[in-house]
Amino acid sequence: MRSWLPSANAADTDFPVQNLPYGVFSHGSDAPRCGVAIGDRVLDLAALEADGLLPTGADPVFAASELNPFMERGPGVWAEVRARLTDLLREGGDGAVRQKEGRYLRPLSAVTLYLPFRVSEYTDFYAGKQHAFNVGTMFRGPENALPPNWLHIPIGYNGRASSVVVSGTDFHRPEGQLKRSDQGEPEFGPSRRLDIELEMGAVVGTGSRFGQPVSVAEADEMIFGYVLLNDWSARDIQAWEYQPLGPFQGKAFCTTISPWVVTKAALEPFRTPTPERERKLLPYLEEPGPLLYKIELEVALTPAGSDEETVISRTNYDTMYYSAAQQLAHHSSSGCPMRTGDLLGSGTISGETPDSYGSLLEMSWGGKTPIDLPGGVTRSFLEDGDRVTLRGHAEGKGYRIGFGDCTGKVLPART
Repeated sequence: MRSWLPSANAADTDFPVQNLPYGVFSHGSDAPRCGVAIGDRVLDLAALEADGLLPTGADPVFAASELNPFMERGPGVWAEVRARLTDLLREGGDGAVRQKEGRYLRPLSAVTLYLPFRVSEYTDFYAGKQHAFNVGTMFRGPENALPPNWLHIPIGYNGRASSVVVSGTDFHRPEGQLKRSDQGEPEFGPSRRLDIELEMGAVVGTGSRFGQPVSVAEADEMIFGYVLLNDWSARDIQAWEYQPLGPFQGKAFCTTISPWVVTKAALEPFRTPTPERERKLLPYLEEPGPLLYKIELEVALTPAGSDEETVISRTNYDTMYYSAAQQLAHHSSSGCPMRTGDLLGSGTISGETPDSYGSLLEMSWGGKTPIDLPGGVTRSFLEDGDRVTLRGHAEGKGYRIGFGDCTGKVLPART
């Protein structure tokens, strides 16, 4: 399938007609509204809806500055709108958009992108086996690397929805309590071991009732789509605070997501099974079919004072031990209600070799083996002025389903 818009057929575009990811944008003096990325343009869904060209129901949803009202409509409406958008943008389809390009399409280069949905709650998981093994090995040795529950349960913690930001938002180096092993008492100051975490984020489209668990299959139906996610981490703040209750301020200062939500429907051709289980899962976590996705991922670092970007890691989402649907089902298993706009971080995605690890903690093995960058520059952890960009795409036959960049830059601490 091809689009009548030439840029949507380019071999390297993230946004062909097979993708149609949703986001929120503004152009000129227009208020933020919902749009879809297609090639090098943004399709104005609010204008389409106002002209009666989209099947969203009686009450408009796309003039909102967030996707939540649309996501609340559920899978039936999601499918109808996707089918209609495909027909409007494909070769040989309805020509309504093509006839009024000036009204409905804006150049991507000329718009401002916003957080695509209101994040109701944010939960971060620890579901990448290689990452969990690497980190556990550093602190407990390989024989005790995985906690006893890890092969039975998707481990997670409740994070901060208030500090989830859209790509392109710079942030200040966090401060907190720090304690080195040679110190008798802690001190307060800027983090010295600032890190990244390469993750995918699952966006919950429809919620569940209080007290009502959902199955893995039901959880999969509730997921609207996926974003790239960088869960920036202050390793030294985290190391002092995390026992016995887990991450807190070391993770609460900033989480960056990509501006486009790639729908589950667009990723359907790239489904793949989770890995073979080392321990049999309890029945409520068993999957009815392949619920992971083959998505190629990379981490690029541009050090302070340089314009030269270096890709420091490449891996794939298919390495995860637990799928987002399993994580969501487990989250609801106690009766915890899920909401439209909930965000589930996958946990750090690491492959088997250092050039496929998803955090600097692993790549530098706790700072013992710094990463070499061009010009004689090295990094163990991030320095002020460093910029990190996550990218991801699923590779189809003659097209790719991309997410756009997920970028952030470290600013100096405020004090």
